[in-house]
Formats: sequence, structure tokens, C-alpha cells
Amino acid sequence: MKIGFLGFGEVASTLSEGLQEHGATVATCVEGRSTRTKNLAGKSGVNLYKTNIELAEVSDILISTVTPFQAIKVAQEVGKYTNGIYVDINNVSPKTTKKALSFIDNGKIVDASIIGSVKKVLNALIIASGEYANQFTELNNYGMNIKVIGGEIGQASAIKMFRSSFTKGISALLFETIYSAYKMGIDEEVLKYIAKTECEGFKDSSISRIISSSMHAKRRGEEMEEVIELISEYIDPKMSNATEKFFKSLYKNVNDLKTRPGDYKEVFKLMDKK
Repeated sequence: MKIGFLGFGEVASTLSEGLQEHGATVATCVEGRSTRTKNLAGKSGVNLYKTNIELAEVSDILISTVTPFQAIKVAQEVGKYTNGIYVDINNVSPKTTKKALSFIDNGKIVDASIIGSVKKVLNALIIASGEYANQFTELNNYGMNIKVIGGEIGQASAIKMFRSSFTKGISALLFETIYSAYKMGIDEEVLKYIAKTECEGFKDSSISRIISSSMHAKRRGEEMEEVIELISEYIDPKMSNATEKFFKSLYKNVNDLKTRPGDYKEVFKLMDKK
């Protein structure tokens, strides 16, 4: 089984390492990409191709793991040359997914979404929909955890977007709440008392959310644009609009972060310097 990754960030590098351990052949193209991307590919030991087109021609399953803004562009680039199954696993709306997949000439397309975070494990839950989704589940034989949830393109990405609307909204509200409490010097007490009415592990989860929000603010702001596009079809997305603005504003305040902070107060101290 030859698996190609378009884009090679955290998701692709994590999945590729696990897939190779289970006997799959994995490849990508890093020409013109950032030094970080090239380093990730080098450490993962995947095969490297000079162009995305060459990668598309040899892959049994080609998985798109790029930023929301690149999803359509990369599909258009390789659409005529894809011989195997093309899987869009990006954080984009059903509308964007359908447009991207429309460029894949052979019609062997899958709409897929990672539920939650990969967090350095191969078996993170991935939901998939579309006529070829069952063939995508062949990667379960290589350690992945793919569940088919429907036969229509757009179903998996819609679930991902609705879930993102909720989780990113909660993260934005949490960040705003605890930062305000921090300015008053009572952030630890606020976390403790909210935890009394929430689930077990709330404090640790909240701290992780705050740090993660700061590290991925730019990407989450972009992803919220896709969420807004979907929700706008049914209701005025007031909460989602506010969440998008929050993450884009947060990115302006924390874009100096190069490594993951050890504590959420490091993030707040950085904001205080702005």
C-alpha cells in the first residue's frame, strides 16, 4: 500500500510514522515548503517526490492535509494526475470539500475528518463519507481508526465543522474568562470553583485548551471562516463570528510563541507585554 500526503504538518507526520511501522509505504513532496516541514519529513523517513503531481501518480491513497486556504488549490493541482483514492481530511466546510474534490477527475474521492487531536497517535478517530469511504478504511489494517458515517460527500466535514463551532467557541470563552481572572489575581480560584460544577479533569483540560488556543490561534481563526460558511446557511452565526474574531485577535497578541508554553500564565504574561 502506497500512501501519499499532500502537506506534511503534525497530522501527516504523526500518521506517516505509525503507518510505516505497520508496513505501509509513505511519501510526500516538500519542494518549496518551510524548513519545519522539511525537517518533519526528514525525521519521519518518508519517501520524497519532487512534485505533488508525481506523488499523485504513484499513490494508492492520496491524503490532503493542508491548511483550509490550500485545500482547493492543491486538489486542482493534482486532480488530473490522481490515480488512486483522494482523501480530503482538511478542516474545511462541506462546500469547500465538495469544490476541492470536484477537481479529482477519476471520481475516487473521500470526505474525511479527524475528530479531536492526533496527539502523536495513529489511531485517532477519523470519520469518513462518500462512495469510496469503505476503501479508505483499508488503512485500518495499518493501524488507523477510520469509521464510515455515510455515503455522501460533505457529511464527514459537516460533523467536523459543527464540532469545531462548539469546541472552539468554548475555548475562546474559557480563555477570555481565565485571562480576566488572572488580571485580578484569582485565576486559580476561578478554575477551582468552575471545576466543582464541571467534569472530572476540568482544570487540566482547561489549561491545555488555553495553551493550545495560543499555539494554534492563526489556524483556528482560518478554520472558523469555514465554520461560519456552513452555519450561515441555517442561522446568523453570531457566536461563530465572535469566535473567529477572538482567535484572529489572539494570534496578533501571541504570535511570538515559538514553542509550547509549560504553563498558561506564560501566555498571559506575553499578552501583557503587547
